[in-house]
Amino acid sequence: MPEPGSAEGRDFVELFEADVLWDGEMESFDIGAEEVLVLKVDGEIRAYDGICPHQSQSLVEGELEAGVLTCRAHEWQFDALSGTSINPRGNCLHRHDVRVTADGMIEVRLRSGNRKAVSA
Repeated sequence: MPEPGSAEGRDFVELFEADVLWDGEMESFDIGAEEVLVLKVDGEIRAYDGICPHQSQSLVEGELEAGVLTCRAHEWQFDALSGTSINPRGNCLHRHDVRVTADGMIEVRLRSGNRKAVSA
């Protein structure tokens, strides 16, 4: 897959063709200094920070099954469509804007915002 461009100016960055990502799959990309996880569940495409908020493990190394994203390090689980944590509760993945262009390309725009690391 092609290397994405810079995230300077918070513009959308083209990543790859949407039809390459099948339902239940995920891919990780570096956009600027950020690792971004792009996944597809029930036909919906989402983009999140690619690092688990627990102990900075790359989420693409985990498992995506039945709409649940599980971090491989300590098995934290997140709802893949909302980003909210299932186990343990009370956390959330940082979500980014994602769109599919008229010519079928997935693009992501990084959202700034409050990202908190937890140590539980």
